Amino acid sequence: MKYEYKFQKILTLKEREKDEALSLYQESVKKFEDVAEQLFDLLKKKENLEQYQLRELTGGLSIHKIRHYQQFISNLEKTISHVQRLVMNARNTMNWYEEKLKETNIEVKKYEKLKDKTYQYYLQMLDKTENTYLDEYSSVQYFHRGGN
Repeated sequence: MKYEYKFQKILTLKEREKDEALSLYQESVKKFEDVAEQLFDLLKKKENLEQYQLRELTGGLSIHKIRHYQQFISNLEKTISHVQRLVMNARNTMNWYEEKLKETNIEVKKYEKLKDKTYQYYLQMLDKTENTYLDEYSSVQYFHRGGN
């Protein structure tokens, strides 16, 4: 007698959902890392530009160049602000997918635990049935030998 788990189709579906959730989570982590790296690069660029401007100011700089640098820094700050919002959105998305992954993991574990329990019960019933047959066989053997 072969063991068949009555919720196997559901377990398979839940495992597929878990795999999909993992894939989406990993994708969201990658997007977060990419946008965070972009933000880091912009912040580094701004810092380097401000240091360069400071060095240039100590050596003397025309008003025109000062305005040019200030305009460039201002545009860079707008870009940084935009990318910061993208980072926050990517982090929120990543956290949302992480929660979904946790939920699907829990669902899969529930069905796996139930499968294990029902399998253990199946083994016990199999053992009990086997013992019953052995007892009956022993009784039949005893009676056929003449009760000795």
